Amino acid sequence: MLKHRSLKWILAALGVCLMTGCGVAIKYSLSGASIPPDAKTFSVAYFPNNATMVSPILSSTLTDALVDIFTRRTRLTQVDEGGDFAFEGEITNYTSTTASVSSDDNALLNRLTITVKVRFTNALDEKMSFNKSFSAYEDYESTQLLTEVEGTLIPEIVDKLVTDIFQASASNW
Repeated sequence: MLKHRSLKWILAALGVCLMTGCGVAIKYSLSGASIPPDAKTFSVAYFPNNATMVSPILSSTLTDALVDIFTRRTRLTQVDEGGDFAFEGEITNYTSTTASVSSDDNALLNRLTITVKVRFTNALDEKMSFNKSFSAYEDYESTQLLTEVEGTLIPEIVDKLVTDIFQASASNW
């Protein structure tokens, strides 16, 4: 009986320790972010569109969305440059290709794909910095022109991209 009661206390203490993080200096939030307590600021440089095919709204949509996700999901304050979390990069690909073909070789769906190269600098922990590409896409009916649907597709694709960038930079999953 005494052994059983001691085991309960040990397990309870272990549970409390795990739930409080055992003093680990990482702060978790409901958004999935694990931002170090020392991080106070973030900066996002304008992402130019260096793809062969260019959409006039893409650069500003991507840049604004990246600022927005960090403003809404973290306690970090935006600064013009040199933030504790700093983002810069470029749009490297913006293409529309055939995604699905019928049995008689007619296009059924087209796919708009956007790729962005991101240079993320974590000023507090250089090991967490990265330089990598993120890509996302949306399909649309082949009966529609890209110019007809890109105003709807770009925000949807950008939402996927900034979510991936956010997870890669602000989460230790």
